[in-house]
Amino acid sequence: MNRFPAAALAVIVSTGLGLAAVATAPTVAQAAPVICEKFGGTYIQNNTLRVQNNVWGADTAQCIDVNQAGGFTVTQAAHNKPTNGAPAAYPSIYAGCHWSECTSGSGLPIQTSAAGFGDIETSVSVSYPSGGTWNAAYDLWFDPTPRTDGQNTGAELMVWLNRQGSIQPIGSPVATVNLAGGSWQVWFGNVGWNVISYLRTSPTSSLSFPVDTFYSDAVNRGFAQRSWYLTSVQAGFEPWVGGAGLAVNSFSYTLDGDGGEGDTTPPSTPQNLSVTGTTQSSVSLAWSAASDNVGVTGYAVFRRQGSSGSFSQVGTPTGTSFTAGGLAPGTSYQFFVVARDAAGNSSGNSATVSATTDGDGGGGGGGDCTATVSVQSQWDQGYVLQVTVTNSGQATIPGWQVAFTLPAGHTIVHHWSAELSGTTGSVTAEPLSWNAELAPGQPADWGFQASRPAGGQLPSGFTCTAG
Repeated sequence: MNRFPAAALAVIVSTGLGLAAVATAPTVAQAAPVICEKFGGTYIQNNTLRVQNNVWGADTAQCIDVNQAGGFTVTQAAHNKPTNGAPAAYPSIYAGCHWSECTSGSGLPIQTSAAGFGDIETSVSVSYPSGGTWNAAYDLWFDPTPRTDGQNTGAELMVWLNRQGSIQPIGSPVATVNLAGGSWQVWFGNVGWNVISYLRTSPTSSLSFPVDTFYSDAVNRGFAQRSWYLTSVQAGFEPWVGGAGLAVNSFSYTLDGDGGEGDTTPPSTPQNLSVTGTTQSSVSLAWSAASDNVGVTGYAVFRRQGSSGSFSQVGTPTGTSFTAGGLAPGTSYQFFVVARDAAGNSSGNSATVSATTDGDGGGGGGGDCTATVSVQSQWDQGYVLQVTVTNSGQATIPGWQVAFTLPAGHTIVHHWSAELSGTTGSVTAEPLSWNAELAPGQPADWGFQASRPAGGQLPSGFTCTAG
């Protein structure tokens, strides 16, 4: 599971600095109204909305008190980040899909050329403290594909209702426009995907608008495309200094058009789920495609260890295969699959299959670890990699190191959830205090963004050492 920064990514930096990536991983919904875990979150309103703490850019404390009616308040925030860099967090509420966490009934992802896209509306009411350095902003994510997990690579559209302190959107101002009852300064930058920010020239504490109001302006400026898909609508805050007292009092998301809200027919249940392969740390699955009266948009894969206890969602593939990683060697697991459509309808559970990962092969009970690399996004002159460190031994390890070498000309411009020894050449990654100790089979995710000369070369040879 991902344990590194959002936003998908929420990106706010000062001119000339690198990007900051935010991402949250699948987490079990929490019943408690107060969330202090860095990447903790909870579904509310019958799973139609999700609230996330999302402290991706700092190790300082932050807690949010969730309002089950549709909002939250930041009750603790000990942040003190430089204002010429990235923020500490993006506590937020959203509808849609964000790094495999999908709300019900959102109709997302939806292609922005679809008739129903024009009917999507959202509103928010917020409160501000007198101190601190922060912004209040929507974060709307778009992708060339109907993505439900991983990094979006189309456009990130931010709508800044207010800001306090010397912070600004990424890129440079390009225009001033009148939209949604206000005047907005338009900023544009590119960090491997387009970042379009609308900064309100007179601050407000509430806003209601059709999503297409701002997206049409971005399309007309050549910053976005009608072939792309809206994947999530998020509203919250990015604090640099302090932040306690920031509150979303109410948030709404409605889909009233042809995007799927009227569709109440669930997809058929996936059939023929089978195990297609195992390793010491993974199980590969495949199944037959489900059908739907409108169309299946993806699947959810659920897993539990052993043959009793509750299942947890571990993936949301769009196709009919999936590899569950970060597993313990020589351990039995069970899986089932559910199909979903654009309206958020879910099929019944598929048949459950069992699988046992391959044995440790180490012959002892000592600590060991593996490093698995996945490409979250890449473009001609850069890329974002996620590295999953997994304790592949039979004893708890107190820490880990991952050594790798960047190709010539590659430079790390941002990283998260690990300390790095350098930004070029030979690099060693070490854990932070909260992800150092790993129980057998337990994973820890970290990652980085790097620039490179034009071309498709990526680093390789990630070697993990426990200790």
